[in-house]
Amino acid sequence: MNFERPGKFDRNLIVIGAGSAGLVSAYIAAAVKAKVTLIEKHKMGGDCLNTGCVPSKALIKSARVLSLIRRASEFGIKSASADFDFADVMHRVHEIIRKVAPHDSIERYEGLGVECITGEARITSPWSVAVNGRTLSTRSIIIATGARPFVPPIPGIEKLDYYTSDNLWQMRKLPGRLVVLGGGPVGCELAQCFARFGSQVTQVEMLPRLLMREDPGISSLLMERFRREGVDVRVSHRAKGFAVNNGVNVLLCEHDNEEIEIEFDQLLVAVGRIANTKGFGLEELGIETTRQNTIRVNDYLQTSHPSIFACGDVAGPYQFTHTAAHQAWYAAVNALFGRFKKFRIDYSVIPWATFTDPEVARVGLNEQEATEKGIPYEVSTYGIDALDRAIAEGEDHGLIKVLTVPGRDKILGATIVADHAGELITEYIAAMRHRIGLNKILGTIHIYPTMSEANKYVAGVWKKTHAPERLLALVEKFHTWMRN
Repeated sequence: MNFERPGKFDRNLIVIGAGSAGLVSAYIAAAVKAKVTLIEKHKMGGDCLNTGCVPSKALIKSARVLSLIRRASEFGIKSASADFDFADVMHRVHEIIRKVAPHDSIERYEGLGVECITGEARITSPWSVAVNGRTLSTRSIIIATGARPFVPPIPGIEKLDYYTSDNLWQMRKLPGRLVVLGGGPVGCELAQCFARFGSQVTQVEMLPRLLMREDPGISSLLMERFRREGVDVRVSHRAKGFAVNNGVNVLLCEHDNEEIEIEFDQLLVAVGRIANTKGFGLEELGIETTRQNTIRVNDYLQTSHPSIFACGDVAGPYQFTHTAAHQAWYAAVNALFGRFKKFRIDYSVIPWATFTDPEVARVGLNEQEATEKGIPYEVSTYGIDALDRAIAEGEDHGLIKVLTVPGRDKILGATIVADHAGELITEYIAAMRHRIGLNKILGTIHIYPTMSEANKYVAGVWKKTHAPERLLALVEKFHTWMRN
């Protein structure tokens, strides 16, 4: 399809979508004095602020407070109890959203020099976007339209008033019996969360374990914790259909060639997300998409039209707020300055965390991926149960596992299962990004007593494994000689 390129442009950049990727793209453009327009059809802040990261972490915190109250006797407190109304918990969640919202607001971004438009954008050419009856011309376009929850076409699901991470925040009454469909990060976070509030939670996952991207031992640790907290974890259960029997909702599953029936009051679908690629002109422009339904981009985040870029969940391959922001830098800089120099997107050090209790955080390779890719490795493991601060906190469970190049201290990846694992992993992110090995982590002073000492101790495990045995034998003889 041929389009006539304008001789001049009203703007340097138009960004479609005001989630993490769109906000960062617009911010960068304004910071370097480009004329930039940001178009959002719904709410500034996107999923992360309104239906994702912010509300979910607020909800998780309230659930953890209840969990700690129930554990009062572990901390020498004879009795403690909590009386709560779930509607009040959800009110707090929305108050948190309102408190964070100014960071992503139209007022803030207009103050930074970004033109903000509320409306539905439609790309009409590689250099023009229609919105609210106007057509805007621009040198470059960045698509940052995000993703939405995927709802599988399971027979009967269309007859249910189910929840997803989008509409969950409208809930005001705690479900008595809740089925959580999905064993990925979102499903795990919310299954544990609702169990702590008092729902009878059944978590259904068709694969043989939770968090399939993590090593089997990591999944087992989490599943054991969930089951101790009362979550009925059903792995290797394939959802086949939904029915209503005598006014009771029933999920029909297949497990070991048998049909299993699970009764429930409410359903939460958390089986993944699908990119928003429809309804704003991609088809008419012939912009290519992938088998995963994301927009196909090259190493510079350009689509099949070089003046149109994509970043964030709509482009993949990762669906994290921090990777969306990471991509946004490359998309914005390449869109604005690509005629002079283009930068290849760097995915070499990508971290993530699942905010269960304990948290599961990772950067780089784990054993499962290293084996699949045929990458040789050594593994060093330190159990959090031996850490003084963790013992003092009553959180002495979990582990740190670090993969290194055989015979060297170069870090290939790290996995942490622990309280505050999402913070602890940062040392390994920095180490991998700046090529710091375990020897230097071991030689760095860590405050005592802190959880971060575990990072030093696992480096000590590596050092002990690689101790120079022949030299130590000679040193031992030297000390014997010195005594005599």
